[in-house]
Amino acid sequence: MFFTDSALTLKNFLFLCSRNRLRSPTAEQVFADRPGVETASAGLAPDAEEHCSAELVDWADIIFVMERSHRARLQRRFKPQLKRARVICLDIPDDYTFMQPELVALLEKRVGPHLPSPLAGEGGPRSGSDEGLT
Repeated sequence: MFFTDSALTLKNFLFLCSRNRLRSPTAEQVFADRPGVETASAGLAPDAEEHCSAELVDWADIIFVMERSHRARLQRRFKPQLKRARVICLDIPDDYTFMQPELVALLEKRVGPHLPSPLAGEGGPRSGSDEGLT
C-alpha cells in the first residue's frame, strides 16, 4: 500500500495531570510505541515529577488533560502557547495506580480515536471532537 509522506507525519501527544506520577506517565508509556506518535507527560502542580513548560506546550500537537480543572490551569498558565495545540479532556479521575489495567483500558478507549491513521489522509485523527481552547 502506498502512503504519502504527509500520511506518516508524527503527531506529538502531551499528557497532563496534576503531579505526573500515575495517570499521565501511564498514558505516555501506553502510547509511546504507537506508530505516528511521539509522547511526553508532565504535571501542572508545583510538586509534579516533571513540570509542564511552555516548551512542552509549544511542542505538542494534541494535549490530553485528565480533568477539566487541568484544562483551566493549562489555559491560565500557557494561553499564549495554546494557539496551535488541540486540548482534549479525557475526564479520567485520580482513582488509579500507575499502569493499572482499568486505567490502561480507559486511556485506550478515550485516546484511541485521536491516534493517527495512514488511512485518515494527512496523518490526522480518525475521529473525535476538538475541545481546543480559544
